[in-house]
Amino acid sequence: MLRICLIGPGNIKFHFNSLLGMSDDEFEKHIEGIAGVLREHEIVLLPDRGVSFEIAKRYKELKGKKVIATIPLKDKDFGIKHLEKYINYETNGTKLFDKQIDTGDWYKQHMTLCLFGEVIFMLGNSLGSLAELSCGFYLYKLLVGDKPEVKAKIEKINTEIMAGINKDFAVIIYSPFMKEKLPEEIESYIKKSGGKVIYADNPEAIKLALQSLHTSS
Repeated sequence: MLRICLIGPGNIKFHFNSLLGMSDDEFEKHIEGIAGVLREHEIVLLPDRGVSFEIAKRYKELKGKKVIATIPLKDKDFGIKHLEKYINYETNGTKLFDKQIDTGDWYKQHMTLCLFGEVIFMLGNSLGSLAELSCGFYLYKLLVGDKPEVKAKIEKINTEIMAGINKDFAVIIYSPFMKEKLPEEIESYIKKSGGKVIYADNPEAIKLALQSLHTSS
């Protein structure tokens, strides 16, 4: 079993309907397939609107293992009032989230979100998801010593961090939710840090990628 961090667009209509030209039925079919594959693993995400939350809801209905929320509980600049309905969301009378991780403030939340998974699952390219992905691998290279003059310690950042423990830290990118691949420069920097970039065209490809990563961990 792996812990998988979900990142992706928050505005479903803009990204999937407008940018990708995807119908609601097609979107729901993808959500169903993805949730079915992920249910054998733990998932971690920000409790907010968007594709990650939609997958988490279906995952819970399918009796998924565990849903973890990362929340900047101490933030004073923006607060978390807009997250409350998602944090407290229930499906079939059961709370969606089984556990919370306090990330401190919003700045640290965005910098560290991806580090709380052994694998990142990217569900579309947006300002937020690209920033989270880039920050995740930037900090990862510090954790694994790719920048020797910086001595980064996991326990100093957050004891719940999973990246840096498993050397095969990877991002699985779901191609149907992307217009194009990641920029070549970003892929190159991820690989230079010791990370892996895997593209999956369908739920079965996600399953195979996760099996491969689990075997190598």
